[in-house]
Amino acid sequence: MIGNAVKTLLLNNEDSFLIPDEKVAHVMDTNPLNHALLVLTKVRYTRIPVLNREGEFVGLIGLSDIVNAMFDLTEIDPDNLTDLCVRDVMDTEVDTITQPYDIEYILHLSVDSPFIPVVDSDNHFAGIVTRKEILKSVNHLVHTLENEYTLTEKKQPERKIG
Repeated sequence: MIGNAVKTLLLNNEDSFLIPDEKVAHVMDTNPLNHALLVLTKVRYTRIPVLNREGEFVGLIGLSDIVNAMFDLTEIDPDNLTDLCVRDVMDTEVDTITQPYDIEYILHLSVDSPFIPVVDSDNHFAGIVTRKEILKSVNHLVHTLENEYTLTEKKQPERKIG
């Protein structure tokens, strides 16, 4: 469990955590795979959010998902890029977060993910929190902790041998 003082310092820059939805490249679940490939190539990301017509977050799609869809057992079939939709190959098992942020949960998810989708209570896509923004907050913490608090080392009790 993260201590309250550390949690407070980590959340000092909370306002800068969210990259709002209008600044995040995404595709619709009904888009053909060739469109998703074009978007991913243009923005130079490996994964992007997928939304439905109502603006709800429904998953992520990445370059590897698209490339895997082009392969079958004997050949590469680029026709799958127009025959299949994003919803046919996207990853739907994606953890999301809501505001107010649970910093401990965000840190846990950030270990394995470069960004975490943020949704509202109705699952509408609000944006993303990136690992980069979280690391900026950690960097701020390690540089200011001793300015804000007086730290003392806890003495370990001596062990008696024998």
